[in-house]
Amino acid sequence: MTMLTPQPLHQQEDEEMLVPHSDLVEGPQPLLEGPQPMEVAPADNAETVENQANDEPQASRYTWTIENFSRLNVKKLYSDVFVVGGYKWRVLIFPKGNNVDYLSMYLDVADSANLPYGWNRYAQFSLAVVNQVHNRYTMKKDTQHQFNKRESDWGFTSFMPLSELYDPNKGYLVNDTCVIEADVAVRKVIDYWSYDSKKETGHVGLKNQGATCYMNSLLQTLYHIPYFRKAVYHMPTTENDDPTGSIPLALQSLFYKLQYNDTSVATKELTKSFGWDTHDSFMQHDVQEFNRVLCEKLEDKMKGTVVEGTIQKLFEGHHMNYIECINVDFKSTRKESFYDLQLDVKGCKDVYASFDKYVEVERLEGDNKYHAEEHGLQDAKKGVLFIDFPPVLQLQLKRFEYDFMRDTMVKINDRYEFPLELDLDRDNGKYLSPEADRSIQNLYMLHSVLVHSGGVHGGHYHAFMRPTLSDQWYKFDDERVTKEDVKKALEEQYGGEEELPQTNPGYNNTPFKFTKYSNAYMLVYVRASDKDKIICDVDEKDIAEHLRIRLKKEQEEKEDKKRYKAQAHLYTIVKVARDEDLKEQIGKDIYFDLVDHDKVRDFRIQKQLPFNLFKEEVAKEFGVPVQVQRFWIWAKRQNHTYRPNRPLTPQEEAQTVGALREVSSKAHNAELKLLLEIKDGLGLHPVPPPEKLKDDILLFFKFYDPEKEELRYVGRLFVKSYSKPIDILTKLNELAALAPDVEIELFEEIKYEPSVMCERLDKRASFRFSQIEDGDIICFQKGPLSEGQENIRFPEVPMFLEYVKNRQVVHFRALERPKEDDFSLDLAKNHTYDDVVERVAKHLGLDDRSKIRLTSHNCYSQQPKPNPIKYRSVDHLLDMLVHYNQVSDTLYYEVLDIPLPELQCLKTLKVAFHHATKDEALILNIRLPKQSTVGDVLNEIKTKVELSHPSAELRLLEVFYHKIYKIFPISEKIENINDQYWTLRAEEIPEEEKNLGANDRLIHVYHITKESAQNQMQVTNFGEPFFLVIHEGETLENVKVRIQKRLQVPDDEFSKWKFAFLSLGRPEYLEDSDIVSSRFQRRDIYGAWEQYLGLEHSDTSPKRTYAASQSRHTLEKPVKIYN
Repeated sequence: MTMLTPQPLHQQEDEEMLVPHSDLVEGPQPLLEGPQPMEVAPADNAETVENQANDEPQASRYTWTIENFSRLNVKKLYSDVFVVGGYKWRVLIFPKGNNVDYLSMYLDVADSANLPYGWNRYAQFSLAVVNQVHNRYTMKKDTQHQFNKRESDWGFTSFMPLSELYDPNKGYLVNDTCVIEADVAVRKVIDYWSYDSKKETGHVGLKNQGATCYMNSLLQTLYHIPYFRKAVYHMPTTENDDPTGSIPLALQSLFYKLQYNDTSVATKELTKSFGWDTHDSFMQHDVQEFNRVLCEKLEDKMKGTVVEGTIQKLFEGHHMNYIECINVDFKSTRKESFYDLQLDVKGCKDVYASFDKYVEVERLEGDNKYHAEEHGLQDAKKGVLFIDFPPVLQLQLKRFEYDFMRDTMVKINDRYEFPLELDLDRDNGKYLSPEADRSIQNLYMLHSVLVHSGGVHGGHYHAFMRPTLSDQWYKFDDERVTKEDVKKALEEQYGGEEELPQTNPGYNNTPFKFTKYSNAYMLVYVRASDKDKIICDVDEKDIAEHLRIRLKKEQEEKEDKKRYKAQAHLYTIVKVARDEDLKEQIGKDIYFDLVDHDKVRDFRIQKQLPFNLFKEEVAKEFGVPVQVQRFWIWAKRQNHTYRPNRPLTPQEEAQTVGALREVSSKAHNAELKLLLEIKDGLGLHPVPPPEKLKDDILLFFKFYDPEKEELRYVGRLFVKSYSKPIDILTKLNELAALAPDVEIELFEEIKYEPSVMCERLDKRASFRFSQIEDGDIICFQKGPLSEGQENIRFPEVPMFLEYVKNRQVVHFRALERPKEDDFSLDLAKNHTYDDVVERVAKHLGLDDRSKIRLTSHNCYSQQPKPNPIKYRSVDHLLDMLVHYNQVSDTLYYEVLDIPLPELQCLKTLKVAFHHATKDEALILNIRLPKQSTVGDVLNEIKTKVELSHPSAELRLLEVFYHKIYKIFPISEKIENINDQYWTLRAEEIPEEEKNLGANDRLIHVYHITKESAQNQMQVTNFGEPFFLVIHEGETLENVKVRIQKRLQVPDDEFSKWKFAFLSLGRPEYLEDSDIVSSRFQRRDIYGAWEQYLGLEHSDTSPKRTYAASQSRHTLEKPVKIYN
């Protein structure tokens, strides 16, 4: 049953990363392994197209009713197709999760397979699972996305826990029926392929290196502060500096190109000057953090130069922290500087409200009195006032905060207003300290608005600016710059909710409401009185001459490349290999075949040029007369080797270069690859080559020295097909500088892909019999090894070539120090698992190689993979190094205390043991066979801890977010118990719980506190939860006595506590006379954690930092500029 009706949307904040669905369990996916980039691809970002969208979106609600939901036996299920905005859509769900323990749900473009190339469409949408009992508990999440061929579905892999969805008491499945709602609002997208930013706006953008939109936004902001740009130009640099190693020169170069280029500018030179590698460029960072680090680095680089102090002059202000006693004459002050101000967004309607909160006076009284030196503890007031503000005021808006209830960072998308003109002298200068200079007028004009679009896990940055403080605003979004009006720059970046009016006639026209995930994150104001100084003229005379010359030369080279590319169809690249190239490369750059054609001399020749004239070019280049040149065409053989095939005929040499290239290769853009044969006559002077007869075969020879493990090219010879190798042994000895009578062995190098084939050549069989032909390679070496040469690793050519083919230098790192190379080993890709661990153990001086455990490297995140390599689970070293389509050269090792095969049969659990009378929990690592039970775990714990009495019984609990979710049955197998995300707690079972009366209840008791969030009071759990026996008819007053005794809380503290019955998170406060057992009717405690007795009091335990409390797959590291 489906219906299409328009309905309003609720606001629902959710900070889950939004990803396109994938049926693949493995493979590089967002936020699993890999650096990912945490940023939506800029070209496809929803915010990128916001500016291009039609102002009249079409919106509708689609309702999907799914019966017999729990009996669905499919991996994924599509809804019927519905139409919104003229487009076909459908909802895609994974009823049992898309490789997660959550319902996975996406919005899908129904006809994506049949749409034309380059299609895209933009939609804001929400997906919901309706709570059919209490509508207010409906699970809803909303987002926005630009759909295209690559990302034709978008949504939530972890929409809601399966445990909640399938729990019949929760209200999401009623009569085994699930109701899903999709609210979709569609906007038309304008094509920007032909857009010219310079032509339309006079400005150019910056290219995104992968996840550098945060950096691009800030760089554009700094560039458009002309005083700052001028200072950068005046930093001393020289023509000998390398931009990739000099931040000042790289920044000068970037600013120059932004000022004078006609197209978008790359930032790779600058990021290289920071010391960043490609991985750093694919790490999204915080723009506020990057701003501080960059300004600190520039401040340091400007020291001792004519522009020293520029950063301070522009951005530095001062405030005064004070504490002033109320009843005695004592005041403490401290002056501090700032380069930017962090302003609260949560609970503040605008910038002025944030400044009011910034200077708010705090009363220090009661238990929090101030110790005023000789006056002792005193009531006091504490606050901050500003001594002076800088000419350029940077305001960082605190859009990201730590949510203690959810134990994660969340983004604050609340509406927050900021003015075009900011008056910080308002209300008689209430923000200013007494010593502030009141003659300076602190009236500021808004210059830039840096915007973040997305959630806490990633998103996209762009900026709105008015570079000259005129009424014209511009949007700088990576490569594209567009003109915008003031509404786009201000009101639409306030955040909050966006209303989209209904357009379907005949329906209820209640507007849809969507959370605006795109909002201002950083504001830059310029003081009005300093406007002319800050927004100054910057022209070529401010730019060092060497910089102008360098950059104009770069521009000319760029133009040359452009012309080169435009004329490419008129030219052919001819690559000419010579004997000198073979001698130079074989044994150094290459071992197989004859030459790397990318490293030989190439000629760019017009296709219409006769080949005979090209020979004159060769004569000039190599000093070889035309008449002594003979060219051979290379050919790719069926065994994938590449060898000289035959000499060019006189008829072919009379053709044009283009026609000859057609003979050589049919590929449209192929190069013409040739071998230049030169025959040396007397005195090494080249002479015309003799005519090649039918029986002549051109062979190439390599000499192998087993003692030196060295292979080198020694020359080429013509032989007769009917002759035998034995006929040329003396000549070969001469080529290798051996004595004429030295015995040698010969091998034919046949191929090397996929495996090496190099076979012994019968010296007494004719070349024709051995199927030797033009271009074949003969490797030879001295005869059988003599005494004393038994220790040679590779006594014969085939063994050496096999080694070279599979050689792999592996860098090993200790797993606990994953950033540091520990040692390197020269291994082979075909080494077995045992070979590798044997070599590692030998290097570490370890007798038992089975105690070595290895972990593979993730090439994308540059981190160890989450799971180690199981014992003998891979055949060869190459299997350990391959990560999708890349081969790494890094492995991580551990030295175990027991052999790995033994360890793999064991399960290790981290258990916190809570003693009956002691406060501190004891952390135990219990290691038992995987088939062991919880009972075995408890017996093992008993051997490691001190019990209150010898016959004490233990139980094992599963605790998560300060709630008890499960008591493990004694017989449960431990193999599937997860201790990574849940806390396992072992404790003694109190005697009173063992003998429950018929009407007694065992209830959950949790510590709670209340916090305000989004203008609502929310209950947060903390501390250690516990069970408590409640007797029939027992009042709260009696229960409180037992709780106080159990927790050992002093009377004065306990008197402040409140007690509440909580069901599904809603508190009902109890009086001392209330009968507690009447609230708890369920006898079972499994799954009863949604009902508990809450002890409300302040949380005095130290808060965990965000970083310490997260199990994050994404690599988040601080911004660092190394140079």
